[in-house]
Amino acid sequence: MSGAKLVAKKSGINGKGCFAAVALPARKKVGELKGERISNREAARRLARGGKVRICELDERWSIDASRCGDATAFINHSCEPNCFSRVSQGHMLFFALREIASGEELTLDYTPSQHPDRRCTCGSPQCRGVIK
Repeated sequence: MSGAKLVAKKSGINGKGCFAAVALPARKKVGELKGERISNREAARRLARGGKVRICELDERWSIDASRCGDATAFINHSCEPNCFSRVSQGHMLFFALREIASGEELTLDYTPSQHPDRRCTCGSPQCRGVIK
């Protein structure tokens, strides 16, 4: 579903972002995180290396590393006032629109809880907490 509907490009929030190439309806699935399925032990090892991380935990055993074989959803940035939310369903990380998202708008999630607690937030939202918790 993320093919032509989502594109990765430069973001005003942080590095690259994931943007809607078409209008996306509220409460509908907008994409699925693609990547390498890894153990949480391997995820911890990769996180310890630092740098940009695109790893999402699926459950107590498994994570997805979207920096390998990922698509535009790997670039969904944090916002304290997000327009999307995520759900894990049967081992898949899915993204849904909280509200209607206009074509050209950046998709965002609230990363809380984060792999990078207390990292400075640059979302620019009027509701910004100043840090990613």
